[in-house]
Amino acid sequence: MKEFANWIAATPLSVWIQTHEAWVMPTVQSVHIASIGVVLACVLMMALRVLGYAGADQTLTQTQARFGPWMTGALWLLLCTGLILVVGEPVRELISFSFWAKMTLVVTGVLIAFGFKMRLRSLGPDAEQSLADRRWAKVMAVVTLLIWIGVVVLGRLIAYDNVWGALSPAARA
Repeated sequence: MKEFANWIAATPLSVWIQTHEAWVMPTVQSVHIASIGVVLACVLMMALRVLGYAGADQTLTQTQARFGPWMTGALWLLLCTGLILVVGEPVRELISFSFWAKMTLVVTGVLIAFGFKMRLRSLGPDAEQSLADRRWAKVMAVVTLLIWIGVVVLGRLIAYDNVWGALSPAARA
């Protein structure tokens, strides 16, 4: 992985980002952080709706229709800005336990969100009654919220990957 990261670091795009790091990285990181804020807000609102603490005036389908597009857009923006961050600092990102743990949680969170959306579609008008009273839906709402909080924490820990000790690939490199 270190060789691959070094190869990326030598590409023209990575070199350009590195030579303009004073403004490129802070700008991209700011957009990245704002995007994760949007994702976290959408997940929070959906979780609160499933748990019955917010949005009682809307059905689950309406709540998903309201926040789903925002979440989808923010996830695409996260993907784009995340790729720029990796290209700009490939060794820091790719040789990091926190990065890989974060990516695992991101994929898990996206799959859960997609699964929830598909479940709502398959239930149709019965979604409200079918999901609102089921314990597993409430547990998954909490788990999903915790997953995205974990994404935020792990994203911040990328800069401090040494906290993982021997688990970090950087410690073994």
